[in-house]
Amino acid sequence: MIRIGIDAMGGDFAPEVAIEGAVMSLQYLDKESRIVLFGDQKRIVELLNKHNCPVEKFDIVATSQVIEMGDHPAKAFISKSDSSISVGFRYLAEGKVDGFASAGSTGAMMVGSMQVIKPIEGVIRPVLATLIPTVSAEQGIRQAVLMDVGLNVDAKPEVLAQYGLLGSIYAKSALNIDNPRVALLNIGEEEGKGNAQAKTTYDLMKEDKRYNFVGNVEASYIFTGKIGDVVVADAFVGNSLLKMAEALYRINFKLGGGKPRLKLLLRPILGRLIPKLYYQFDFWDAMNAESVGGLQVMGVNAPVMIGHGSSSARAICSMILSMERDIKSNFPAKLREALKDHE
Repeated sequence: MIRIGIDAMGGDFAPEVAIEGAVMSLQYLDKESRIVLFGDQKRIVELLNKHNCPVEKFDIVATSQVIEMGDHPAKAFISKSDSSISVGFRYLAEGKVDGFASAGSTGAMMVGSMQVIKPIEGVIRPVLATLIPTVSAEQGIRQAVLMDVGLNVDAKPEVLAQYGLLGSIYAKSALNIDNPRVALLNIGEEEGKGNAQAKTTYDLMKEDKRYNFVGNVEASYIFTGKIGDVVVADAFVGNSLLKMAEALYRINFKLGGGKPRLKLLLRPILGRLIPKLYYQFDFWDAMNAESVGGLQVMGVNAPVMIGHGSSSARAICSMILSMERDIKSNFPAKLREALKDHE
């Protein structure tokens, strides 16, 4: 039995969208997967009844407090010991759930990750990673890993080099990519490009034989999958890139009058003329952050995922399905083994 811990009180529109998303996910989850909801039990039951969903479909852990977005993360995690996030992490640490996800306070989620679940021994700095779509005529649409997207804005070269290992193991275990290509985001593909940080990181990644380092990748090739399956950057650059991609989707969606403009205008025409390219117009659907659900906290001892505060029900559903995949991948155990072998 896989037990997926979900913070029902996390997010700008919780618990309504959290419960709606959890109910929505039931039709996609495997039979051996079970969602454990943390939060106001009375409210959770009311919302399940509203959606005509039997309460027995879920396990509910009653909590009496909520860590608000404006709370000090570390102080609130301790003072609000009966909050949905604090209790969720205790259950995760005790093995009562196999993974924990929330669209609530990012700071509190990181406190729980670092102080309760704790980094895997040998990990220099845990990292926030996300999945991005890539599209090509050869492989169609597939996912790639982008890291870091929000945690370490001034990462040292040795930290970035280790991201390559984390991303490679994750791509193998969760995305089923054989021998993932790991690339360093840079201003040019040639060796010797970039600032001092990039040059030193390149040398360290080139020396590490535990993963398939393929060199630098320019931003223009990230979404093509032409060069890498894992893209490494510090959080300053990675977060900027992620937000730009999200903005491009929103702009394209708005111009299309509620539908991605490129898909709306060109798919019916080119899809008939060039069937091989038909799938490419689904790329904009994959660009939608709601289809990803959240960010993975890589490098800690259990699967943890953080959703956007403004997550919709669809985003919560995607977060739950992503968490199920991550639990099945057994990524933390595989990372621990890799680091142990390197000692």
